[in-house]
Amino acid sequence: MQLDLKKLFDAEEQVLPFSMELDLSGVEQWGDRPFKTPIAIKGEVQNRAGIVTVRYDADYILSASCARCLEPVEQKKHQEFFHTVVRKLNQQEDDDYLVCEDGILDMDTLAQDDILLELPIRMLCSEDCKGLCPMCGCNLNKETCSCQEPVWETNRRVKAFDNLEWSDEEEDQNLPS
Repeated sequence: MQLDLKKLFDAEEQVLPFSMELDLSGVEQWGDRPFKTPIAIKGEVQNRAGIVTVRYDADYILSASCARCLEPVEQKKHQEFFHTVVRKLNQQEDDDYLVCEDGILDMDTLAQDDILLELPIRMLCSEDCKGLCPMCGCNLNKETCSCQEPVWETNRRVKAFDNLEWSDEEEDQNLPS
């Protein structure tokens, strides 16, 4: 959706409401496509005392697999976004402002960028998810397995270097003085 802000920049105390749906079904995240349904976006662009701002809410459902147990997870999300819009900047670059030189604001791109930046690093079914057994792969949230806990070697990193040969010169250089 393209919003024409030319008149809004020139007239104070004006409000331009908008609503739209954004389809991000093609976006991949966490090895999955988490946006199964369109994102509902509703907001307004406002010129108050010569300062143009865009505020909007995004409502959507994230669908993915839990990063620990691989069970399907759905989370309802409601996010609010706010930006100050300017025609041009006096300085080189400033991330605090949206530059809209031609007076046209591309809401699809703005909303997509805002939403993708706010996605969690990973999806979990719950914060206390126990995940999968590293030995047999059973879901530890649903059942308890009889696997023994793996025994880890305490000096594992050191043993990885056992086959390397160092000359006396290199050993002297690597020793702390």
